[in-house]
Amino acid sequence: MSAGPLHVTRNGAILEVVLDRPKANAIDAATSRIMSKAFAAFRDDPELRVAIITGAGERFFCAGWDLKAAAAGEPPDEDYGEGGFGGIQELPNLNKPIIAAVNGMAVGGGFEWALSGDMILAAEHARFALPEIKAGTLADAATLKLPRRIAHHVAMDLLLTGRWMDAAEAHQRGLVNEVLPPDRLMARARELAQLLAGGPPLVFAAIKEVIRESQDMPFEEALLRIRQRRFRTVDLLYSSEDQREGARAFAEKRAPVWKGR
Repeated sequence: MSAGPLHVTRNGAILEVVLDRPKANAIDAATSRIMSKAFAAFRDDPELRVAIITGAGERFFCAGWDLKAAAAGEPPDEDYGEGGFGGIQELPNLNKPIIAAVNGMAVGGGFEWALSGDMILAAEHARFALPEIKAGTLADAATLKLPRRIAHHVAMDLLLTGRWMDAAEAHQRGLVNEVLPPDRLMARARELAQLLAGGPPLVFAAIKEVIRESQDMPFEEALLRIRQRRFRTVDLLYSSEDQREGARAFAEKRAPVWKGR
């Protein structure tokens, strides 16, 4: 399915979302709203388990905010849709795994879009940068996320200088899971997505909610909330058929059959 600048393909329980806005896969407000709707539909469809996000072509994963739209008067606080810029990072209750397949340059908001993935695969020629500092503006989502993903001083280096980080360094710093030849990138993303699609969706949802909601909690408080089932997804998991199925399958030495309920 194609929705203007977005190509969405469904393969069983896996959704592939390709951003296609030549020349740089930049995102304006209208594109972001389309992306928000696509990811909300993914979130709300019980048959879909995993999403892969990537960019069309081989040069750009995403160049971030569309500067042509900005030059034409689009303000940085425009309505980007329910999911915020890029459709993911502010989307409530998005508790399914997302794999970012970075096929080229991830710049500014494009870097932030990649950071919205739970796992990041990068082509060997991929590069990352936050050039907002050079334009006198704030890389808002990256300022919040990056120091939690990599060493503080390395995150500060990227934020304060706007320099480029290549795929090899990103892997060394723990920012990306794997670096692959360009012709292997999507094959590996699909292989990983297939693995996750066969996993326990209620556990994945609980993992994502607990991580997201407990970031600013003391350890003891977060653990108590888990034990008292005060996270919605944890309560659902501990009352589910899948919880019982997992125990039965372990005892019977067979592969579990997850139903997501």
